[in-house]
Amino acid sequence: MENKQFHLGDIVQMKKPHPCGTNEMAIIRMGMDIRVKCLGCKHSVLIPRVKFEKRMKKVLRSAQSPALDNEKEE
Repeated sequence: MENKQFHLGDIVQMKKPHPCGTNEMAIIRMGMDIRVKCLGCKHSVLIPRVKFEKRMKKVLRSAQSPALDNEKEE
């Protein structure tokens, strides 16, 4: 099984929506547990890393800005 790559500050799509109706979450804390913040209602939830990796569908927007990547190339 492929390991999903995600970083602090990423916006991720979850498999099931939050009760407010949106399934987009921002990662605001990482460790053994992952704290995510709902982008719809701003509620934050602490999820064990294993459960988070199972429930995450994909990374929508990465926190790594393309401007930093361009500076490295020059």
